[in-house]
Amino acid sequence: MAIFNNGDVTAKGDKTDSNTAIITAGAKIKGEIELSCNLYIDGELEGFIKSSKEVNVGKKGHVKGDITTKRLVVQGFVEGSIHADKVEIKAAGHVNGEITSIELVIESKGIFEGNSIVKDVNAPKLETGN
Repeated sequence: MAIFNNGDVTAKGDKTDSNTAIITAGAKIKGEIELSCNLYIDGELEGFIKSSKEVNVGKKGHVKGDITTKRLVVQGFVEGSIHADKVEIKAAGHVNGEITSIELVIESKGIFEGNSIVKDVNAPKLETGN
């Protein structure tokens, strides 16, 4: 099952910044996802992800493909190319591929196999606009 949430609308009609799309455990998705909200993945996704916010791969999550986002948190498994300002590989997280980022954090017992390319800190950051 996949749950997509457009978030809450304030009294002024503006959307809050708590928008999160969720791909739950048991869901298998193939294709391209482009979104301007957070994404939480506990299922399987094969394809391309582009998010101007945060992508979080849960402990049961498995992503095979390229990810472009502002911030990536990996608690599950990711194979492919990652382009992000900040990448965090948590204790149960496993990344196999290439990471291009300004900041890379690997917790104890987190696994990273591949290449890491450090982006220039003075280079423009990824777009965060909608």
